[in-house]
Amino acid sequence: MRIVLMKTPTPAVVAAVAAVAAGGILAACSPGAGAQPGAAPLDVLTTVYPLQYVAERVGGPDVSTTSLTPPGVDAHALELAPHDVAQLDAAGLVLYLSGFQAAVDDAVEQTTPDHVLDVATLPGVAAHLQGAADAGHAEQAHDHGHGHDHGGADPHFWLDPTLLASVADGVAAELAAADPAHAADYRTRAENLAVELTALDEEFSAALEVCESRTLVVAHAAYGFLGERYDLTQVGVSGLDPESEPSPARLAEIADVVRQEGVTTIFAERLVNPAVAETLAGEVGVEVAVLDPLDGRLDQTKDYQEIMRDNLQALREGLRCA
Repeated sequence: MRIVLMKTPTPAVVAAVAAVAAGGILAACSPGAGAQPGAAPLDVLTTVYPLQYVAERVGGPDVSTTSLTPPGVDAHALELAPHDVAQLDAAGLVLYLSGFQAAVDDAVEQTTPDHVLDVATLPGVAAHLQGAADAGHAEQAHDHGHGHDHGGADPHFWLDPTLLASVADGVAAELAAADPAHAADYRTRAENLAVELTALDEEFSAALEVCESRTLVVAHAAYGFLGERYDLTQVGVSGLDPESEPSPARLAEIADVVRQEGVTTIFAERLVNPAVAETLAGEVGVEVAVLDPLDGRLDQTKDYQEIMRDNLQALREGLRCA
């Protein structure tokens, strides 16, 4: 059963927050209170892996990062226990994306971390999220078939590396506010990360410029931003909710698209049950490959850029790119 934090805090949440507050009072009275800012790494709590990646790269050795979404857990269905809420309340900086994880949104409202950054409010991201939401609403209203499917509010902006690069500046500014002693270091690291992500974007653009197919059939409609950036038409077997079951009519529609567009690959995910995608692929005689939406980090040995390059290789092979 999903744990939902209501607007009125539950006794468990109240107890957790009270425990954190008591711990803060004791810490203030301890001999270590009054240490110089930046003497210890700043505790940064994130909610999805791409934000953790940015925090790690921009923060460097001056921060200690933790993610509320454990490895291998579907970020869409994140549940919060009282100790998670306490951890959030005690963080020096919380990085999250509003509108993606309802439990996190509620917990942020009920707690008082020292610094909070909702990346959905950053100028480089906000306009694109709104545009994706508008496109999704228009598609639902007019039933445009298999056009660009952003859904009602596709949150996966980080699949466009240029948008994740824009987050780096905002994270650097928030880290500098929390830890002024290392402000220059945060800015420099953010600039370096932006350069790398711009190069990654150029790599994607070049690799996907000439492809036999530009129709991207995916198990979970999480790739609207990637499709928009690299001129690919996303066709989602399921919508934005990876647990939703497509209707027989929807499956028949997608099968028609596969045949008409000459699609040879349907893309599944490791954290989403691939049975529907595999069954559909078998019925229409095409291959199944894997894409990673990166909201959770399944392989701890690879970072954001490495996983994105794995995605690129899968796309090149599945779309038959030159």
